[in-house]
Amino acid sequence: MNIRNYDLYWRRASIGFLVTLACSFAGQALAKLPGLSLIGHLVLALILGMCLQLLRPVALSAQQSTPFIANKFLRAGIILLGFKLNLVILMSAGLKSLEAAIFIVAVMIPLNYFVARFFKVEHTLALLTACGCSICGAAAVMGISGAVKAKTDQSVLAVAIVAILGTVFTLIEVTLQPFLGFSDTQFGVMAGLSLHEIAHAVAAGGAAGPAGTDSAIIAKLSRVLLLAPVAIIVGILEARRTRKQGADNDSKMSVPVPWFMGGFILASAVGSYVPAVDTFVPSFVQLAYLLLGMAMAALGLNVNFSVILHKGFRPMIGAFLCSIVIMSLAIAIVHTWF
Repeated sequence: MNIRNYDLYWRRASIGFLVTLACSFAGQALAKLPGLSLIGHLVLALILGMCLQLLRPVALSAQQSTPFIANKFLRAGIILLGFKLNLVILMSAGLKSLEAAIFIVAVMIPLNYFVARFFKVEHTLALLTACGCSICGAAAVMGISGAVKAKTDQSVLAVAIVAILGTVFTLIEVTLQPFLGFSDTQFGVMAGLSLHEIAHAVAAGGAAGPAGTDSAIIAKLSRVLLLAPVAIIVGILEARRTRKQGADNDSKMSVPVPWFMGGFILASAVGSYVPAVDTFVPSFVQLAYLLLGMAMAALGLNVNFSVILHKGFRPMIGAFLCSIVIMSLAIAIVHTWF
């Protein structure tokens, strides 16, 4: 690479960094507005990135660095997000919620996947949607995408489905609250076990007051904790599937396990059991969301709208039906266990 091309590369990389950073900050600001809080910072950053495609010169310059941002910043953000997961609180106050979350995730991922396949959704998109709806929304989609070698359009479509359905079912659950006969704590658990994003669970739980918010967060973080083991399991299964489909079955199996999930677990352990870092945990979590927002904006800058419009209907229908199931299952679990 000559000096001129080198300078051009770094100029475009800088534009990409600044553009995605601006989208992430703007998404955080917009997420504080009434109504938009249901959508959440990450999805708003994704939407802003998609809108920037209308500014063609800016988008073309920014796209130079978006693969790096979407990959590396995403992984760094997920690792830092581990500091949000306080294992001490989870194990003391939410052990019952953790057991319920394991049951929910174990049932809903296969169900989401097979319903999507019934509607003839391609394997990778079906798996991304299943994990996003069953675990923790956009973060789960992006955490799993590396293990399944997903294309940008597939990841974006799965995030969009999760965001739309999570918002719809947040409103549905808040509407149903007076008719369920739950205490504030029970309603919060139900929201945390059933809704897609952390923002959705917090918004719905907040309708039941502080007790509802606290129990919704604990239940939702119980599902977030399962992202790491699910990502590793999916990586191993994908490697076996790829090897089975390959022509040379004697070749060495390559396992695309997202090892950065180990960093997520380590960050959770450090944030939970090392008092010296308590002061820095809020800053780490804030940085995590900033980096994740930049990664989402980078995806938005590269989205193919025609692919989304062409492929979006069938996975949306399948995920909608499964969202009804997970809500019903969460209601039954709260009635039975809580």
